[in-house]
Amino acid sequence: MKRIYQLILLLLCGFPAVAQITRPPAAQQATPSLKVSGTDLDYFNPREYIIGGTTLSGTKYLDKDVIITLSKLIKGERVTLPGDATSNAIKTLWANGLFDDIEINITKIEDDSVFFDIQVVERPRLSSFELKGISKSQNTDILERLNAKSGKSIINENLYNSTSATIKKYLSDKGYFFTDVKFETKDDPNAENSQILQVDIDRGRKVKVRKINFTGNKEFSDAKLRKFLKKTHQQAFYKIFGSGKFNKEKYEEDKLALVEKMQDKGFRDAVIIRDSVYQYSDKAVAIDIEVFEGNKYYFGNINWAGNAKYSTEYLEKVLGIEKGDVFSELKLEKKLRGDGNSDDVSSIYLNDGYLTFNVDPVQTKIYSDTVDLEMRIYEGPQYTNNKITVKGNTITNDRVVLREIRTKPGEKFSKEQLIRTVREIGQLGNFDESKTVPTPKPNPADGTVDIEYTVEEKPSDQIELSGGFGGGRVIGTLGLTFNNFSLRNIFNGSAYRPLPKGDGQKLSLRGQTNGSYYQSYSFSFSEPWLGGKKPVSFGLSAFTSSQKYRMSLNENQSIRMNGVTVSLGRRLNWPDNYFQLSHSINAQQYILENYSGFLFATGTSYNFNLTQELSRDSRDSPIFPTGGSYFRFSIQATPPYSLLNNTNYATASDKERYKFTEYHKWKFESQWFQRITGKLVLKAQAQFGFLGSYNSAVGQSPFERFKLGGDGMQGFDFLQGSELIAMRGYSNNSVIPVGANQNTARQSGSPIFNKYVLELRYPVIASQSATAFLVTFAEGGNTWDNFSDFNPFNIRRSVGVGAKIFLPIFGLLGIDYGYGFDKIPGIPDANKGQFHFSIAQQLGGFN
Repeated sequence: MKRIYQLILLLLCGFPAVAQITRPPAAQQATPSLKVSGTDLDYFNPREYIIGGTTLSGTKYLDKDVIITLSKLIKGERVTLPGDATSNAIKTLWANGLFDDIEINITKIEDDSVFFDIQVVERPRLSSFELKGISKSQNTDILERLNAKSGKSIINENLYNSTSATIKKYLSDKGYFFTDVKFETKDDPNAENSQILQVDIDRGRKVKVRKINFTGNKEFSDAKLRKFLKKTHQQAFYKIFGSGKFNKEKYEEDKLALVEKMQDKGFRDAVIIRDSVYQYSDKAVAIDIEVFEGNKYYFGNINWAGNAKYSTEYLEKVLGIEKGDVFSELKLEKKLRGDGNSDDVSSIYLNDGYLTFNVDPVQTKIYSDTVDLEMRIYEGPQYTNNKITVKGNTITNDRVVLREIRTKPGEKFSKEQLIRTVREIGQLGNFDESKTVPTPKPNPADGTVDIEYTVEEKPSDQIELSGGFGGGRVIGTLGLTFNNFSLRNIFNGSAYRPLPKGDGQKLSLRGQTNGSYYQSYSFSFSEPWLGGKKPVSFGLSAFTSSQKYRMSLNENQSIRMNGVTVSLGRRLNWPDNYFQLSHSINAQQYILENYSGFLFATGTSYNFNLTQELSRDSRDSPIFPTGGSYFRFSIQATPPYSLLNNTNYATASDKERYKFTEYHKWKFESQWFQRITGKLVLKAQAQFGFLGSYNSAVGQSPFERFKLGGDGMQGFDFLQGSELIAMRGYSNNSVIPVGANQNTARQSGSPIFNKYVLELRYPVIASQSATAFLVTFAEGGNTWDNFSDFNPFNIRRSVGVGAKIFLPIFGLLGIDYGYGFDKIPGIPDANKGQFHFSIAQQLGGFN
């Protein structure tokens, strides 16, 4: 009887273990085993053998030598039979999840040699996924994440786990927190030993955060701590649009931000002890967070060590932290090396050539509620700029980029100039601003630094192709703008892509027509560096526009305007190097025939004027500024013809009075951009325009007036010689002076206007291919016929919301909905709700 128990025990020990794996119900699971053929083993007298050879059968797709190596039943190795070698081999192979069945056979034993054959049944490979229970777009997104496994993966427990994790993470980011995933398989008729994995997904409901509970907090209220969680919000009745879905990743970010905010308020020991997210209902979760606040700390004595360039008194002034201020490592770090305005301690050194400067704030003493610090400074040597290079510009010529670079060879290294250079390269419009990376490479041996600017080209050419309907007619528009044109390669056939590029010049062509009734064509060319050596800009533009209507068999109503402009501009270094001064000479011709709405209906008028413009642009981005400002002041004037001749204009005919248009025109615009919080940006804008006359007998010019209201785009109802000023919430050209004739005022415009804008902007897309932002705005503006009536506070008001997207090929596209509060007498549909669409509109300027 005793030997029987021993036999049973040995059999149990020698029998291989069976691994378990969760698999679809349809799959059948075999039992791995050890079989002995043609020989007997004495289980009471285990014997040592030398493996004479091992074969593998049943495989089609796996490497046999690798499988035998994994089993460790390798020729020449010694094994004890019966023993653990065979059971361990089965365990090892089974753990890899590659097989549905494993058998190890002893095919023969010769003397002290044993021969094995490992028989396996390979598990099927994954050919594809079939997802059920989700939307079409979700199906597409998930398959993009999963399809890398198709054709490569074995269908096993690891595949189920990774697939389930991928699906649950994706849906969790979408707000589905309680997702259930089940699997089934079916054979793929188009692939041998392959199966399709069917995934049944129960998303459950999107979940929101019903409650956020805090414990352990004494100094901070629950409401205050909830505000620190910027991306995880508790539901509340006053949140009209809900508080947003729960997102695990954003919650983890919020926990770090919560601790950082508490520490920034002086509680340097603050931590989250524990937290839990649990199901509150079938569509909501609750969060419990236990915090430890600790004591509130204050700055104590601050000492400086290692500073030779600047005195301790000066560094203390730059630091701006006094003894007794609430202790904040975030504030300390910001004042030492991260203020962003170049007035932190590091910046004053880095802007003076100390490239390797470093400051280490050491907490030397902590007592009661006070922290003493010592600022240990390493100034290092001053570095001088040496070699300046640029790479990544595959289209734009090196010289176009290098001439915008402010870090000049031979000058002291300056962080401020490095940042300014990145801005200037971005202002070219040919590169992705977010991917312009400057890399300083110090040479300690000679105290110089090489700087390499890495850039990435982006599409900069733009096309405007649109159709519209107005006045009972269809109007077509085609506009082409080439922002990186190269005039010098105009005769170089190999440089056409589709036009020669690379010199940073701008060529623009635009045409608009609906046939013979209305046509408008324009051309412009600009060179930002005339001669290539100094930042002197040159511009040339020309246009012709006509509108013609046959009133009768022998009578037409028409207007034609032709014009050409030549301009020169240059950058200034005073008051600072953000200023620019430009001069332009303009010549225009107006030919009217029975055309009502102006001060004369038939005749020819000429407009020769000189324009002087002073501008300053410190915006940090040309598309979506988050800081900086922009202003422009211009004076445009014609010669005072009426004061230089002996004509009696009081009795002169219209033909004589308006043959040479005379006026002086003053315009001012300013914009400010300020980041409010996070990505939210405030834009404030003010505009003013005044058209004056030299001689009361001549009166004000019939041209060059201002038209306020609408989208500001020059479309079919263009007014030749007038400036169109956008004002959302009112229909096009509808903001006219009180008491003015609405037909005349809308046709010819007004000599005085002003406008104010407050706009909140929030970016939703920021990439090389597109930039998009949402806006909410409040506007006010008005027009006047006489300066004596002008009142800058008497304005028509509007509010609204909108969205704008910048696509490199089309420029700025926008849609806004504005509501005008003030009625316009004589124009009943001028205000109330108005939709405004815009295409290829200017990013700044008078619009």
